[in-house]
Amino acid sequence: MMPGHEKSDSVIVAVKPANKVARPAVEQSAAELAAAEPVEPRAETKGNAGQQSTFRAQSRVSVSQALERIRKVARERKKEKFTALFHHISIDLLEEAFFELKEDAAPGVDRLTWTDYEADLERNLEDLHARVQRGAYRALPSRRVYIPKPDGRQRPLAVAALEDKIVQRAVIALLNAIYEEDFLGISYGFRRGRGTHDALDALCVGIDSRKVSWILDADIRSFFDEISQEWLIRFLEHRIGDRRIIRLVLKWLKAGVLEDGVVSVSARGTGQGSVISPLLANIYLHYVFDLWAVRWRRREATGDMIIVRYADDFIVGFQHESDARRFLDEMRERLQEFALSLHPEKTRLIEFGRFAAERCKRRGLGKPETFNFLGFTFICGKTRAGKFQVKRKTRRDRMRAKLRMIKEEMWRRMHQPIPAQGEWLWHVVRGYFNYHAVPTNFRALVEFRTEIAKRWHRVLTRRSEWTKLNWARMKRLIDEWLPKPRILHPWPDKRFAVSHPR
Repeated sequence: MMPGHEKSDSVIVAVKPANKVARPAVEQSAAELAAAEPVEPRAETKGNAGQQSTFRAQSRVSVSQALERIRKVARERKKEKFTALFHHISIDLLEEAFFELKEDAAPGVDRLTWTDYEADLERNLEDLHARVQRGAYRALPSRRVYIPKPDGRQRPLAVAALEDKIVQRAVIALLNAIYEEDFLGISYGFRRGRGTHDALDALCVGIDSRKVSWILDADIRSFFDEISQEWLIRFLEHRIGDRRIIRLVLKWLKAGVLEDGVVSVSARGTGQGSVISPLLANIYLHYVFDLWAVRWRRREATGDMIIVRYADDFIVGFQHESDARRFLDEMRERLQEFALSLHPEKTRLIEFGRFAAERCKRRGLGKPETFNFLGFTFICGKTRAGKFQVKRKTRRDRMRAKLRMIKEEMWRRMHQPIPAQGEWLWHVVRGYFNYHAVPTNFRALVEFRTEIAKRWHRVLTRRSEWTKLNWARMKRLIDEWLPKPRILHPWPDKRFAVSHPR
């Protein structure tokens, strides 16, 4: 434990029964919002580097123990509020949050980089901690940037200032300790210990093991931009009774976005791209969709039903078409109640499952429709033995978009030495395979590697000294630098059985 932190193992949390209806943030008095704990300064660190390493290790243990106690209380008291969380935003937690940030992340409006801040880290964190604890911390507007989407459009992102990222990461650690005990198993996006391939596995296993004949592929229109901040605060107040934590969240929501020299503030949205935005989005959908959907499955569904959600993309499978249509209609009403709507072009109800091919053939409709989820196209297929099998193939539009980006970067690296180009391409192809190398997707991996090889050959032949590069010599370069395609992920049912033992 760091010197001057002897009080960190005192009372961890205070809880009280949650009100049936949480008060909106605007109803809080100015006195409540101004309340803040006194500053608890950290004593000067003394000793050699070995002692400092020991202190840092002890501080990590202290933070971990505190978070574990919060998790235990959240697990045991599902309907109570946490009224004393703010004092856990300690220098140790801020330091841990700082080292979780990416060193090469884009700077915010303050133009302060991770390296600059790390040069005088101890003093910077002490000053930040003091400002947070006495209520003097002010959130800066996020910087608006745009990144290309696979369909050619631009996705707006909000890049927060460095100190805002640090404090947000610290608050995320506290809130995750609580909400990870509340979130349901159908939710996979932006959660520790869960990822895209866990969601993909769950969907494949659900379709294969349940009587699924219809798939609802749903997408919420501009979700991160349309979230109602008033409803979000109400949802937070179901579990968070510490007004100082709520006040921090309000500061980030109201900080606005800087674009073309103008700061715009909205009563909607969480600023997609900010550190805390994914957690706030999960909390919002936990109350708006997850709890409602699971209750609907238990009370209203007449047949089998599966639900898999990753952020604002979710797939719902049904045994009966009547269930699917009733669920879709009621879900539209549910989302409208909380300022959300479904994207009309990206929301579809299709026939899919072990009997889909036979039914479509009987009606003369050809092959069953496919749907996309997390970068893959899901197809009704068969094994070599003739049994039904859910097949996944890399989305063609995503592959083309990736190849375009690689091609542009290749031309920028045109005059680099061959080993430098080859090493870069090795990392690119390996990274692509790490995600897409799932069973039933081998042909797409071969196609991707082949297209990369063709583009590399075209670039090299444009270099004056390589104008006579023949394909035999090029093939040696390809074999040396481009990883060969192979399946890296296990079959969904195998990994799902390990992740979710019964």
